[in-house]
Amino acid sequence: KRQFTSYRCELRALEIWFRGKTVAELTALALTDFFKRGNASKKSYNNRRGLISAFLKHGLLKDWVGENVITKVPYFRGVGHRRGSAATLNVKQCADIMTWAEENHGGALVPFIALCLFAGIRPDLYEGEISKLEAKDVRLDTSVILIEPHVSKVRMKRSVTIQPNLAAWFRAYPLEEFPIMPYAFRRLRLKFRKQFGLSHDILRHTFISMFVGKFRSLGEAALQAGNSESIISKH
Repeated sequence: KRQFTSYRCELRALEIWFRGKTVAELTALALTDFFKRGNASKKSYNNRRGLISAFLKHGLLKDWVGENVITKVPYFRGVGHRRGSAATLNVKQCADIMTWAEENHGGALVPFIALCLFAGIRPDLYEGEISKLEAKDVRLDTSVILIEPHVSKVRMKRSVTIQPNLAAWFRAYPLEEFPIMPYAFRRLRLKFRKQFGLSHDILRHTFISMFVGKFRSLGEAALQAGNSESIISKH
């Protein structure tokens, strides 16, 4: 969904910027200026170029253009690989978040926050794992959360070990009484993120970093989080 949103926004901007022109009239110079609009960073420039490149390849297949001019548009090399450590929370911040979750909205957000922070479930409420995970797949009897292929972002089944702290939260806030996505979830989630100024994946990134720090295993962290070892190592 996020990728479709990126395409929709960029193609809308393309339509406004070049209003009245056909796709065949686009030039490399004009597109370069378009990608630089708003004093864009090198990464944003490259992202825009990538989106329009896909559109122009489609145009080439549809015979809307005789050549793909994107090949003449320069791009910045190596920008996508200059990544540092992923942002994470410290222990006090995690404690503050869980205290807030208990004290606000009747504890309705506790299961959602706990699953993201202590099990690394992907938090996107539209297409993410948290929106598809069912209470029956959280199995306290065997201390495992089953992520089925239709739930997983990468369409691969995995299991996440329920650590003792997460088990304690589930016993205090059983999913039969506190659903993963409670009533008015979107509004409550937005309020929670604004309360602590959280980025999209920071809860999941904290889980992965803490897991590696405690168990010293990139391989096991990759299996439980549904990432590759190389991605975890890079961040």
